[in-house]
Amino acid sequence: MSTHTRLSQVGVLCLMLVSALFIGCGQTAGSPWESYIQAGEAAYEQGNYAEAEKQFLAALQEAENFGPEDPRLATSLNNLAVVFRAQGKYEEAEPLYQRSLAIDEKALGPEHPKVATTLENYADLLRKTGRENEASSMEARAQAIREKNAQENPHK
Repeated sequence: MSTHTRLSQVGVLCLMLVSALFIGCGQTAGSPWESYIQAGEAAYEQGNYAEAEKQFLAALQEAENFGPEDPRLATSLNNLAVVFRAQGKYEEAEPLYQRSLAIDEKALGPEHPKVATTLENYADLLRKTGRENEASSMEARAQAIREKNAQENPHK
Protein backbone atom coordinates (compact mmCIF):
# COMPACT_ATOMS: atom_id res chain seq x y z
CA MET A 1 0.00 0.00 0.00
CA SER A 2 1.41 3.38 -0.94
CA THR A 3 2.07 6.07 1.66
CA HIS A 4 -0.49 8.33 -0.07
CA THR A 5 -3.16 5.61 0.11
CA ARG A 6 -2.37 4.91 3.77
CA LEU A 7 -2.50 8.62 4.67
CA SER A 8 -5.74 9.01 2.75
CA GLN A 9 -7.27 6.12 4.69
CA VAL A 10 -6.05 7.59 7.98
CA GLY A 11 -7.61 10.92 7.05
CA VAL A 12 -10.94 9.28 6.25
CA LEU A 13 -10.88 7.43 9.56
CA CYS A 14 -10.14 10.68 11.39
CA LEU A 15 -13.01 12.44 9.64
CA MET A 16 -15.40 9.61 10.41
CA LEU A 17 -14.24 9.38 14.03
CA VAL A 18 -14.73 13.10 14.59
CA SER A 19 -18.24 12.95 13.15
CA ALA A 20 -19.08 9.79 15.10
CA LEU A 21 -17.84 11.38 18.32
CA PHE A 22 -19.91 14.44 17.58
CA ILE A 23 -23.10 12.48 16.87
CA GLY A 24 -22.34 10.39 19.94
CA CYS A 25 -22.44 13.57 22.03
CA GLY A 26 -26.19 13.76 21.46
CA GLN A 27 -26.32 15.93 18.36
CA THR A 28 -29.09 15.40 15.86
CA ALA A 29 -28.37 13.82 12.49
CA GLY A 30 -30.25 14.86 9.36
CA SER A 31 -29.59 18.59 9.52
CA PRO A 32 -28.15 20.47 6.53
CA TRP A 33 -24.88 20.65 8.45
CA GLU A 34 -24.81 16.87 8.90
CA SER A 35 -25.64 16.38 5.21
CA TYR A 36 -22.67 18.53 4.20
CA ILE A 37 -20.42 16.62 6.61
CA GLN A 38 -21.53 13.25 5.23
CA ALA A 39 -21.14 14.40 1.62
CA GLY A 40 -17.69 15.78 2.41
CA GLU A 41 -16.64 12.51 4.05
CA ALA A 42 -17.85 10.51 1.04
CA ALA A 43 -16.00 12.77 -1.39
CA TYR A 44 -12.84 12.61 0.72
CA GLU A 45 -13.03 8.83 0.87
CA GLN A 46 -13.23 8.74 -2.93
CA GLY A 47 -10.20 11.02 -3.20
CA ASN A 48 -12.30 13.87 -4.61
CA TYR A 49 -10.68 16.57 -2.50
CA ALA A 50 -12.20 19.45 -4.46
CA GLU A 51 -15.71 18.19 -3.73
CA ALA A 52 -14.82 17.39 -0.12
CA GLU A 53 -13.50 20.93 0.29
CA LYS A 54 -16.70 22.35 -1.21
CA GLN A 55 -18.91 20.29 1.14
CA PHE A 56 -16.84 21.04 4.23
CA LEU A 57 -16.83 24.75 3.39
CA ALA A 58 -20.64 24.59 3.21
CA ALA A 59 -20.69 22.76 6.56
CA LEU A 60 -18.40 25.42 8.02
CA GLN A 61 -20.65 28.21 6.75
CA GLU A 62 -23.64 26.47 8.34
CA ALA A 63 -21.74 25.86 11.59
CA GLU A 64 -20.67 29.51 11.91
CA ASN A 65 -24.35 30.20 12.67
CA PHE A 66 -24.35 27.84 15.66
CA GLY A 67 -22.13 30.07 17.75
CA PRO A 68 -18.40 30.51 18.30
CA GLU A 69 -18.08 27.68 20.85
CA ASP A 70 -20.30 25.05 19.22
CA PRO A 71 -18.62 21.65 18.74
CA ARG A 72 -20.10 21.44 15.22
CA LEU A 73 -17.98 24.45 14.31
CA ALA A 74 -14.88 22.66 15.61
CA THR A 75 -15.78 19.53 13.63
CA SER A 76 -16.25 21.58 10.46
CA LEU A 77 -12.92 23.32 10.95
CA ASN A 78 -11.10 20.05 11.64
CA ASN A 79 -12.59 18.30 8.61
CA LEU A 80 -11.72 21.16 6.29
CA ALA A 81 -8.19 21.22 7.73
CA VAL A 82 -7.83 17.48 7.01
CA VAL A 83 -8.75 18.10 3.36
CA PHE A 84 -6.37 21.05 3.11
CA ARG A 85 -3.61 18.91 4.62
CA ALA A 86 -4.30 16.16 2.06
CA GLN A 87 -4.03 18.77 -0.70
CA GLY A 88 -0.74 20.11 0.66
CA LYS A 89 -2.37 23.40 1.70
CA TYR A 90 -0.55 23.39 5.02
CA GLU A 91 -0.66 27.15 5.65
CA GLU A 92 -4.43 27.11 5.19
CA ALA A 93 -4.91 24.03 7.38
CA GLU A 94 -2.94 25.12 10.44
CA PRO A 95 -5.17 27.98 11.66
CA LEU A 96 -8.21 25.74 11.21
CA TYR A 97 -6.67 23.08 13.46
CA GLN A 98 -5.78 25.73 16.02
CA ARG A 99 -9.29 27.16 16.07
CA SER A 100 -10.89 23.70 16.16
CA LEU A 101 -8.70 22.66 19.07
CA ALA A 102 -9.48 25.82 21.04
CA ILE A 103 -13.24 25.39 20.56
CA ASP A 104 -13.21 21.71 21.52
CA GLU A 105 -11.07 22.29 24.60
CA LYS A 106 -13.47 24.96 25.80
CA ALA A 107 -16.73 23.26 24.80
CA LEU A 108 -15.89 19.64 25.61
CA GLY A 109 -12.99 19.91 28.03
CA PRO A 110 -9.25 19.46 27.47
CA GLU A 111 -9.37 15.68 27.98
CA HIS A 112 -12.22 14.80 25.63
CA PRO A 113 -11.50 12.12 22.97
CA LYS A 114 -12.38 14.61 20.21
CA VAL A 115 -9.55 16.84 21.47
CA ALA A 116 -7.20 13.88 21.09
CA THR A 117 -8.33 13.34 17.49
CA THR A 118 -7.73 16.99 16.60
CA LEU A 119 -4.32 16.86 18.29
CA GLU A 120 -3.39 13.81 16.20
CA ASN A 121 -4.56 15.47 12.99
CA TYR A 122 -2.67 18.65 13.83
CA ALA A 123 0.44 16.64 14.74
CA ASP A 124 0.40 15.04 11.29
CA LEU A 125 0.39 18.51 9.73
CA LEU A 126 3.25 19.62 11.95
CA ARG A 127 5.26 16.57 10.97
CA LYS A 128 4.66 17.30 7.27
CA THR A 129 6.01 20.82 7.80
CA GLY A 130 9.15 19.58 9.54
CA ARG A 131 8.10 20.51 13.08
CA GLU A 132 8.84 17.14 14.66
CA ASN A 133 9.17 18.37 18.26
CA GLU A 134 5.78 20.09 18.21
CA ALA A 135 4.21 17.04 16.54
CA SER A 136 5.66 14.67 19.13
CA SER A 137 4.39 16.86 21.95
CA MET A 138 0.86 16.90 20.52
CA GLU A 139 0.88 13.15 19.95
CA ALA A 140 2.03 12.57 23.53
CA ARG A 141 -0.83 14.72 24.81
CA ALA A 142 -3.32 12.87 22.59
CA GLN A 143 -2.02 9.53 23.86
CA ALA A 144 -2.37 10.69 27.48
CA ILE A 145 -5.97 11.72 26.80
CA ARG A 146 -6.74 8.36 25.21
CA GLU A 147 -5.14 6.44 28.08
CA LYS A 148 -7.03 8.46 30.69
CA ASN A 149 -10.33 7.92 28.88
CA ALA A 150 -9.63 4.19 28.54
CA GLN A 151 -8.99 3.93 32.29
CA GLU A 152 -12.12 5.90 33.15
CA ASN A 153 -14.30 4.08 30.60
CA PRO A 154 -12.85 0.55 30.35
CA HIS A 155 -15.95 -0.91 28.66
CA LYS A 156 -15.99 1.52 25.75
